[in-house]
Amino acid sequence: MDEPAELDLPVEGGTLRVLRFGDGPRTALAAHGITASGMAFGALARHLSDEWSLFAPDLRGRGGSTDTPGPYGLDRHADDLCRLAEGLGAGAPVALTGHSMGAYVALLAAARSPELFDRLLLVDGGLPLPVPPGADLDGILDVTLGPAIVRLGRTYETDQDYVDFFRAHPALGPDWNADVEAYVRYDLTGPEGARRSKAREGAVRQDGRDLLASGDRFAADLARLSVPALLLHAPLGLLGQEPPMLPATVIERWTGGSVDLPAELVEDSNHYTILLGAAAKTVAERFTGLA
Repeated sequence: MDEPAELDLPVEGGTLRVLRFGDGPRTALAAHGITASGMAFGALARHLSDEWSLFAPDLRGRGGSTDTPGPYGLDRHADDLCRLAEGLGAGAPVALTGHSMGAYVALLAAARSPELFDRLLLVDGGLPLPVPPGADLDGILDVTLGPAIVRLGRTYETDQDYVDFFRAHPALGPDWNADVEAYVRYDLTGPEGARRSKAREGAVRQDGRDLLASGDRFAADLARLSVPALLLHAPLGLLGQEPPMLPATVIERWTGGSVDLPAELVEDSNHYTILLGAAAKTVAERFTGLA
């Protein structure tokens, strides 16, 4: 995989590290998941034609933007996406996609400033999730994110120890490839003997609580969405097994009736490999063919 160019682009209060894949004249913008980075889009970018440039920011508190100041929250990330789209699009709408938490951020951005975007691809995210009233939101995050959140509080003796932690992940190990390894190694920081993830746990938890508590807002934005949109979803979840990230009842609720959001199941994928495995080719095809 070709190494992306690393840019530092202005947002409110600082800059975001943005990975640029490709150098074509057409512009795409991609938002990653809750503990991820822009490197999650390496496989997708490779399947885009030469006419595309894909810009994948590290959201505040992650990757090369780990020191970009808060406050965090999905509205803040959506504002950042809109700011990037204004600059990168040079007056023309850009193609927008988001995976997992990034799908929710992309939805907010597209609903807020539809003139900036010519399409919206939601990848295994973006739909309101059922959360019981008064639920312990941090407890839900601990249960649902599992190993993804555990790693944020640990240090690792070597880079290989960190890679091995991911290779043991049930959703990634069986489908390990060069894209996954590049994604994992990009996330490393810290001194030798105490290597750790670049993602800040405080940012992850604040964004996660915001996501779980914002179902009504996502519902309203789906209802008023005016750009061409598509949902791609995986049959398997964050641990590489059922249940999926998006329950069937939720998909049925939001991909019919008054909401104009078609959906497609991407077979033989889980929440991670829909973007980091062979399914990335399908995601790229749907993304470029959407508008």
